[in-house]
Amino acid sequence: MMTDPISDMLSRIRNGSLARHDRVEMPHSTLKFALALVLKGEGYIDEVRESSAEGPRTLTLVLRYNREKSSASEKQSAIDGVRRVSAPGRRVYVRFDRIPRVRSGMGISILSTSRGVMADRQAREQRVGGELLCEVW
Repeated sequence: MMTDPISDMLSRIRNGSLARHDRVEMPHSTLKFALALVLKGEGYIDEVRESSAEGPRTLTLVLRYNREKSSASEKQSAIDGVRRVSAPGRRVYVRFDRIPRVRSGMGISILSTSRGVMADRQAREQRVGGELLCEVW
């Protein structure tokens, strides 16, 4: 039994990008799907797919890497790191004016608000706070 599906999702994304996989698959949920759409909108992943074939529904994320190939290194992931902020045992809520800036604005915070799941920039524009789910850079 999984107690924190969002942490599981973030771990799969982190492990998949470190292993240079093209895509990662996970069990589907509405919150994970909304989180994946925010990551796609911010340019951290290329594509989000839902499969509703026979059996349990799955969510497939196509990871984004740089396009040029240098001789010194292989493809570089768009995601350098992820961190779960709010957890089942420790919920973290923030007002819109106290949403933290991740890596001096080079990363994003993702919040679950009364208006849906959104990135920190959008939450500040709409002047809405909520539960701080994770940080991505």
